[in-house]
Amino acid sequence: MSIKSSGLLAMAAFGLFLSYTCAAADKPPAFDCAKAQGEVQTLICSDAKLADFDRQLDAVFKQAAAHSKGAVLKTLKAEQRGWIKGRDDCWKARDGNATWLTESWQVADVRSCVAATYRLRIAELQVRWQLAKAQKAVSYACNGNAANEVIAQLFATELPAGRFERGDESLVGYLVQSPDGPRYEGRNLRFAAEDGHATVTWLGDTLDCKAR
Repeated sequence: MSIKSSGLLAMAAFGLFLSYTCAAADKPPAFDCAKAQGEVQTLICSDAKLADFDRQLDAVFKQAAAHSKGAVLKTLKAEQRGWIKGRDDCWKARDGNATWLTESWQVADVRSCVAATYRLRIAELQVRWQLAKAQKAVSYACNGNAANEVIAQLFATELPAGRFERGDESLVGYLVQSPDGPRYEGRNLRFAAEDGHATVTWLGDTLDCKAR
């Protein structure tokens, strides 16, 4: 199955996810709701699905932390603190003030922002630390130059995501529905592939790539 075809199936599942309604949380999130502050933390404590996302992220973060130490672990913890601050800023997501999550994915309400932010972070950690099942990596030669290589490896994360390498750089991309169809988007990354051909934007470079 091509990346485009698998992307269509994933986007259909994503649509079903968005149809979920809020429900009072039966199980609390990983943090102490007695100490909840602000609109977002209060919402998580009252919403079963968001509380479940918080527990999932807590488990994945602990897995990632178990695979790191020293400066790497310190950086991971600092990133997580920054992520929590960003999650709590989802109160800003209102009609007329949409929050962009990737180049093509935006949310316009607080709950959608919080849910999407969790899904992105869980997938990011699973990809970066290889905590989810991965497909075989595919190597692409770009712009007619075998040395100009992009390696793509997709992971079976709940929000489909992949790890993309070029030279000594590695980026994480998430499957989204863009105006041009399903593709992987991330910070400084756009990747779409079908039938052995990939169109890639990498740190501003536009690449036309063929699978080896």
